[in-house]
Amino acid sequence: MDHGPGTASVVCDERLTGYNFGAAHPMAPIRVDLAMELAGELGVVGPDLRQVGAEPADDTLLATVHTPRYIEAVRAISADPSRPDPSTGIGTDDNPAFAGMHAASALIVGASVEAARRVWTGDSVHAINVCGGLHHAMPDRASGFCIYNDVAVAIRWLLDHGAQRVAYVDVDAHHGDGVQAVFYDDPRVLTVSLHETPQTLFPGTGLATEIGVGDAQGTAVNVALPPGTSDAGWLRAFHAVVPQVVREFKPDVLVTQQGCDSHMDDPLTNLMLSVDGQRASYLALRALAQEVCGGRWVAYGGGGYAVLDVVPRAWTHLMAIVAGRPIDPETPTPQAWRQRVADLKSGGSAPMRMTDGRSTSYRDWAQGYDPASWLDRQILATRNEIFPLWGLDPMP
Repeated sequence: MDHGPGTASVVCDERLTGYNFGAAHPMAPIRVDLAMELAGELGVVGPDLRQVGAEPADDTLLATVHTPRYIEAVRAISADPSRPDPSTGIGTDDNPAFAGMHAASALIVGASVEAARRVWTGDSVHAINVCGGLHHAMPDRASGFCIYNDVAVAIRWLLDHGAQRVAYVDVDAHHGDGVQAVFYDDPRVLTVSLHETPQTLFPGTGLATEIGVGDAQGTAVNVALPPGTSDAGWLRAFHAVVPQVVREFKPDVLVTQQGCDSHMDDPLTNLMLSVDGQRASYLALRALAQEVCGGRWVAYGGGGYAVLDVVPRAWTHLMAIVAGRPIDPETPTPQAWRQRVADLKSGGSAPMRMTDGRSTSYRDWAQGYDPASWLDRQILATRNEIFPLWGLDPMP
């Protein structure tokens, strides 16, 4: 089902690229510029996807998730980056200190809350902040390129403004540990993460046995994927777990994080998805929102470190799907955008099409379980931990 013009929003402000750890850092702001440029040239941003602005989150909003001491420390480091506080996790290779860090981070939080507000108030059926998705930040410290946890603050805002149940699905290659930690004992929030196994990738968490505590048991769902998992395996895992638990949870709104560092060209991870597989996951999430919560869908970006070839195409597909007007994968990339990428590569080639030319077919879980498959064993481990808690059969 497609919604008409004006029912989706992208929260974007040129100031958002001020979240910049420096030229040597993998998370380069150019990825956002190139994504917005590509989306603009392909007509994605327009009547069907209104571009709107946002203001920085104030300390009261940040403190719904983060400790006052941590917020104060980030402010102090922003004023004098030469004196980071090691207890905050800032000043490391992952999270270098930089001037203006607090303002840049607070603006991302404000943009993510604005996306959530637009969906919750009915201004937009879908909304997206591609600069958001900083899912590793903890209440009292930075982690994994993330200073403030914009996702957790946005989910808390939804709960504080009337949402009874929020489902969060994270498809970044890294475990969504910060969001899980904030809501690990809160039965109102379902956190689902599909990620590369902690045996081979930061942050070293996200096993199937992490299921929540107390009344929230069963509301933390983790699928730890073997390194080398490609489109067919990833989609098999997604469809074997995610729709079933989200349906049972019956959320009021779906919040998702679409880090595209699961791509085969990403320099930091070991998954092997294509842009086509990632696009298929976005379509599946949108369909799930339509099915379970009246289409209410708040989407965020996240990781993605193949910043020229992959991130702009993946997130342009995401924005088009948020807008309700998916782009044909065979669509050529615009010449002007292609030239800019080539220039950034000092004459290297840019992607010619919005596809990697890969199939997105997969073998459905109902077709049988293979005990010799590491992937299938991981899927079954998650189903064994979670499904009985929701009255579901873990076996095919």
